[in-house]
Amino acid sequence: QVQLVESGGGLVQAGGSLRLSCAASGSIFRLTMGWYRQAPGTQRELVATIMRSGSTNYADSVKGRFTISRDNAKKMMYLQMNSLKPEDTDVYYCKAQDFGGYYWESWGQGTQVTVSS
Repeated sequence: QVQLVESGGGLVQAGGSLRLSCAASGSIFRLTMGWYRQAPGTQRELVATIMRSGSTNYADSVKGRFTISRDNAKKMMYLQMNSLKPEDTDVYYCKAQDFGGYYWESWGQGTQVTVSS
């Protein structure tokens, strides 16, 4: 398994941009990577995923505004967030999944994103 550390969260005005980063302690080449978010008292929800092939999937609420990407050589994943809205305020988590012979998943500790109106 890998350890994941998110960074890049912060406070931004509505309409602004942030770029989140997720650093992995080991190779992510064969892993499915994703960003999720969670507000207090709510369930964690998917924001975006990127497969080992590079194919991506986005929640409807962020399509056209957020872009997920990965750099396997650097063991990094990113989330570029543009046109941010107050409803994007959440703790953002990165997740790694291995669908190989033995399934496992790993989560980061989260990074707070706050969008002011």
